[in-house]
Amino acid sequence: MKVSQWLRWGFFLLLIGAWELFCRSARLSSLVLPAPSAIGDALWQGLTTGYFWPHLRHTATELVLGLALGSFMGFVGGTLMAEFASLRRFLTPYVVVSQVVPKLALAPLFIVWFGFGMTSTVVITALICFFPLMENTLTSLQQVNPQKLELFKMLGATRLQTLWRLKIPAGLPGIMAGFRVAAVLALVGAVVGEFIGSSLGLGALIIASQSMMDTPLMFAVLVIITLLGWVVYQLALGLERLCQPPHLKNS
Repeated sequence: MKVSQWLRWGFFLLLIGAWELFCRSARLSSLVLPAPSAIGDALWQGLTTGYFWPHLRHTATELVLGLALGSFMGFVGGTLMAEFASLRRFLTPYVVVSQVVPKLALAPLFIVWFGFGMTSTVVITALICFFPLMENTLTSLQQVNPQKLELFKMLGATRLQTLWRLKIPAGLPGIMAGFRVAAVLALVGAVVGEFIGSSLGLGALIIASQSMMDTPLMFAVLVIITLLGWVVYQLALGLERLCQPPHLKNS
């Protein structure tokens, strides 16, 4: 283990110890700020009894479906807008308007359209994931080296061949950066959607723990959400490495 990793974990343990010491010395009620030990107990009980697992599976399913749908729409939309300037000029105002409206404000409308449950949450998640990948795809495909574009024209490459063999490989780092952002935002979308339109999931569990005034349980759920977000981000990094051209993998 590298020195930086030792320092990182040491700093983390120091923060946890200071938090525990502060809660015990100040004799704070767990309702106000639970100690890490109380949060650990709630987390352990929820995992060992199986209480958390249905909620975790539900949120993970919404995350995957929303991320897949939003990423598909974002990539396809960004590619089409990059290839056709007239389409870009036509769609840009509508795309911007769709993003400036808070998704939480639209959640009640989605519930009316799609009902309570997973569908409305997946739609919210997809809309949140759509814009980062669309914007990064659009920008990356427009920043291809002009000399390489001219070379492809001289070789008689079609537009589709130029897109597939030049623009997408050249813009892949930017596209995958947008995907990483979308992957993190997918979890935010899933949890926020569950705040209003679901009785199952980690977001719904936060609302339930708040109504029960069970702050340790709420913090335990936040720990699970944090770990799930970290796993999703690492998977996005792994997918990015997998999609890299061979010459970049070896560099």
